[in-house]
Amino acid sequence: MPEPQTGPWSVMAATANGEGVPLLTARTMADVEAQAMASGAVSGGWLMARAGEAVVAAIGDRWPAFARAPARALILCGPGNNGGDGFVIASRLQERGWTVTCVQADPSAEMPPDAAAAREDWQNRSDIKSFSDLEGTHWTVDLIVDALFGTGLTRALGGPFAELPAKIADARSAGTRVVAVDAPSGLCLDSGRVIGAQAVVADLTVQFAWAKAGAILGHGPDHCGWLDLRSIGLERWTHALPDDLAKLVARPDSPDKRAGAHKYGHGALLVLGGPPGAGGAARLAARAGLRIGAGLVTLAVPKAALPENAARLDAVMLAAMPDAAGLAGLAETRKATALCLGPGLGLGLGSGSRARVLAALETGLPSVLDADALTVFADAPDQLFEAVHEKTVLTPHGGEFKRLFPDLAAQLADPVTTGPAFSRIDAARAAAERAGATILLKGPDTVIAAPDGSVAVHAACYDAAAPWLATAGAGDVLAGLIAGLLARGWDGPRAAATAAWIHADAARRLGPGLIAEDLPDMVPAVLRGLNDTPSGR
Repeated sequence: MPEPQTGPWSVMAATANGEGVPLLTARTMADVEAQAMASGAVSGGWLMARAGEAVVAAIGDRWPAFARAPARALILCGPGNNGGDGFVIASRLQERGWTVTCVQADPSAEMPPDAAAAREDWQNRSDIKSFSDLEGTHWTVDLIVDALFGTGLTRALGGPFAELPAKIADARSAGTRVVAVDAPSGLCLDSGRVIGAQAVVADLTVQFAWAKAGAILGHGPDHCGWLDLRSIGLERWTHALPDDLAKLVARPDSPDKRAGAHKYGHGALLVLGGPPGAGGAARLAARAGLRIGAGLVTLAVPKAALPENAARLDAVMLAAMPDAAGLAGLAETRKATALCLGPGLGLGLGSGSRARVLAALETGLPSVLDADALTVFADAPDQLFEAVHEKTVLTPHGGEFKRLFPDLAAQLADPVTTGPAFSRIDAARAAAERAGATILLKGPDTVIAAPDGSVAVHAACYDAAAPWLATAGAGDVLAGLIAGLLARGWDGPRAAATAAWIHADAARRLGPGLIAEDLPDMVPAVLRGLNDTPSGR
């Protein structure tokens, strides 16, 4: 397992070395800290001091003006160890000449021993205000530090904390910088979901050693602002991390072709398309499959759609699509090593789509089922799950996931009242187990779950954001990329993860103005880049 990255965090740099970076849950982080302290090598007070100093360093790195000149800070301290971090931060800033106000809901309440010691140190320097003492002038500061709950929050913000997100938002809109220690208060760090009605929105969130899943998933990036990972001396306990943690999708190896091999040596992909006027999606998938390196790609469409597709395609071959009974024969004739069904396939029982999907699965060939190939089973998902096999990859977006897994989707949509909240990792893992297939749940936080329980997350957030993928047809290209890799003999989870990475990198290279037709033609540049030394960008 790779060593944790520390310092201003970059998704691209963290995943550049080809190894999956683990995403920790709150419980796992607590377990690692407990093991570290139980070893006697570190103490809780030592870790707290390191954490506070690390946050101060991160503030200076993010806003160099704060490192050069003292400013005014309001430190919001919670009742636990996160509050202890806050008192350390307050002391270190004051030592640098800052004007610091510390606030706690009840300055006389009992705290854990290490946090209590940090508070006592601050009280030897200055007083502590309660939230009820705060006036408007106290919010007119240069920096607010949210050290209220961190990873430990399991309930909605209430009581004296209920109005804090709104007050912090007002201060932020007036130019105040907001830093969260571990987590913006109100955000579940396992899921990236808001517990209750609201959560703090920060400009910078400082976490320690490893990124937490909730900083990547859901609304996590929106609330964290920018993520900074800092070392506090826990790196030597990397071995304590469980093997079943979700991991970030790493920069893949280039799927180069073998020297001297012929086209059939790199697989043959068969894509099933739809009726006249609805062929664009299947053409996008077919072209993507060819660009990713499948030796040959055939698009099978109804006879009436052949002229339309012949006018638009050159390297992709065409075939008349048979009925379900003839599908296996076509796959054999075309020497197919993988199938792609769904983009533009057609909906409804009258289209024959359901029968063709079932017939495709009966061949036992690796298959990508996307879009219409999923939606036609909305009223009978169990029929689909009985037919899929372990070489199948299902690629639903949120709406398609809801149709196939309504109970899991409901858990993702239900209001969160307590934490840890049900996450997209939980949902995809449960769906893969139920279906017996690889699930790629699309989104900026694309989650790829295998039937064996392993999970990878492709994080298109922070410096790896690819917002231009929010365009019609982008998902069809992704389906084709996955299918092309399956045709080349890759297993489902690896093909899905690699395709997701290449898909997003192509989008970042294209940038504003991207349309889906651009993506397949950008794949060669991405593949060439994979042969270069990782740049860490």
